[in-house]
Amino acid sequence: MQTDVLIIGSGAAGLTAALTLAQTCKVLVLAKGDLKSGSTAWAQGGIAAVLDAGDTFEDHIRDTMVAGAGLNDRATVEFVIERAPAAIDLLCELGVPFNRDAGDLHLTREGGHSHRRIVHVDDATGWAVQAALLKAAEENPNITLLPHRTCVDLITGRHEAKFSGSGRVWGAYALDVESGKVEAYTAKATILAAGGAGRVYQFSTAPRGATGDGIAMAWRAGARVSNMEMMQFHPTCLYNLDVKNFLITEAVRGEGGHLLHPETGHRFMADYDPERMELAPRDVVARAIDDQIKRYGLDYVHLDISHQPADFVKGHFPTIYDKLLGLGIDMTTGPIPVVPAQHYTCGGVVIDLDGRTDLPGLYAAGECTESGLHGANRLASNSLLECFVFGEAAAQNILAHWDGFEAPPAIREWDESRVTDSDEEVVIKQNWTEIRRMMWNYVGIVRTTKRLERAQNRIELLRSEIEDYYGNFRVTTDLIELRNLHQCAGLIVKSALTRHESRGLHYITDYPELAEEVRDTVLVP
Repeated sequence: MQTDVLIIGSGAAGLTAALTLAQTCKVLVLAKGDLKSGSTAWAQGGIAAVLDAGDTFEDHIRDTMVAGAGLNDRATVEFVIERAPAAIDLLCELGVPFNRDAGDLHLTREGGHSHRRIVHVDDATGWAVQAALLKAAEENPNITLLPHRTCVDLITGRHEAKFSGSGRVWGAYALDVESGKVEAYTAKATILAAGGAGRVYQFSTAPRGATGDGIAMAWRAGARVSNMEMMQFHPTCLYNLDVKNFLITEAVRGEGGHLLHPETGHRFMADYDPERMELAPRDVVARAIDDQIKRYGLDYVHLDISHQPADFVKGHFPTIYDKLLGLGIDMTTGPIPVVPAQHYTCGGVVIDLDGRTDLPGLYAAGECTESGLHGANRLASNSLLECFVFGEAAAQNILAHWDGFEAPPAIREWDESRVTDSDEEVVIKQNWTEIRRMMWNYVGIVRTTKRLERAQNRIELLRSEIEDYYGNFRVTTDLIELRNLHQCAGLIVKSALTRHESRGLHYITDYPELAEEVRDTVLVP
C-alpha cells in the first residue's frame, strides 16, 4: 500500500500531524491496537499552557528547566512553551470539553509548576483529547486509519528491489494482526509517533502497547537515540493486587493531597523537600517514596486528600473517585495506598525543531523522541503539549518541502520462505518476564554501577536467543514487542552506564553529585 505520508501511531502526536497534512496530502495512520489504545487516552492530568495573567512564558520555561535539571535544550523549551496557547485554542475548536470556571478555562496545578497552568477535562484529559482528534481524523477524507497493524521495521534503501543501501526511509513493514500477513506500507515521508518504552519495566502506568517500537525501529534503521537512561517513575500508582497500573494523577497532590507513612501518619515529604513538599518534581517525590518503602519495609505509602471537602474531591477527580470506590476505597474519607511505577520515557530518537531525525524521509514526534524539551525529568503535563507542537512542526516541514520528496521506489515484499510457525511460545513469555523484572530490580529509581553491569550481562545473554527465535519463526505481535523491548532495555542500560553523575531521573549511588559538564547521552548505531 502506498500513500503520501505514513504515520505510525494514532495518539496525540500522530493525529495532530495527520490533520495538518490532510489539507493537501493523503495520509495513512497505522495503530498497533485499536485507535484509542495508545498512551494519549491514559493521560489523566492535563496540558500545561500559560493562560493566566499572573503567569509568564519565562516562568513556565524556568519550571521546565528546573525539573529537567538543566539538561533541557533552552531553544526547544522556548519553542514548545510559546506555542502552547495556540495548541489549546485548536483543541477547543475541535470540541475538547475543557473544564471551565465562570466561562474561563479552569487551571489546576501540579508538581514542579510555580503557577496554576494545567488545562484539563476533569481527571480524564487524555481520553477527551483522543476522542476529539480521532473524530476529526475519521471525518477527513484524506486520512485513512488502519488499526491492528504492528510495525516490524522501517523500510530503507536496503529493502529496495534494486538494493541501494541508503538510509532513506520509505515507510514500514507492518503485521496485519487479523490476517497474520506482513505488508509493506510505503510513502514519500514517514512520521514515527509510536509512544514510549514503559513496558520494559515490571511496573508501569503505560498501556500494554508501550514497548518502545518506534525507538527500536529507528535505532535499527540507523538513527541516533539520546538520554535513554532518563526514565520517569510516577510517584503515585495505585497499590492493588487485583488492579495493576492505575495512575493517581499528579493533580491530587496539586490540590492538597498529603503523602503519609501508612503506620505512623508522618507527612514524610518534609524530610526530603521541606519547601516544596508534595509539589516537588516527580523524581524527588518518587525517590522519597522509594526510600520510605525500602527503609521501613513497606508495601506502599498513603496519599491522603480526605481533609478536603467531599464535594471538592468528587468534582475534581470523578474518574479516580469512582474507580477507587469500586475497589472499596473512599478517597473522601480515607487515604489511597500508592507506590511508584515507570511512567514516561524522557529519552528517545533525536529530532530537531522540525521533527526531523537523522534519516532522510523520517520524522518523529511525542514520547518516542528526545527533542530537548524534558531534559533529565519531564515537568508534569508537558507531554501532551510536546505531542501537539511537534506533530504540527513535522507536518508543516513536510508540507513546506513537499516538492522535494521523491516517490518510493519498488520495495521487496516481506519474505517468509525460510521461517515456520513457532512451536514454543513460552520462550517469548519467559524472556519478556525476565527483561521486565530485571529492569525493575537493577535499573529502577535508584541505581548502582554493579546492578547496571549485571543487567547488561543478562541483556547480552538474551540477545542470541531472541535473535535466533526471530530469525526462525513467523512474526507475531508478541515476538515483535519482545525484540523491541530487548533493544530498548539495552539502550537504557548502556546510557545509564555512560552517565557518571546523578542528574534528574538518573540517580546512581556511585556518582551522587552533578557533573560539571551538562551533556546529553547520545548513542550512535
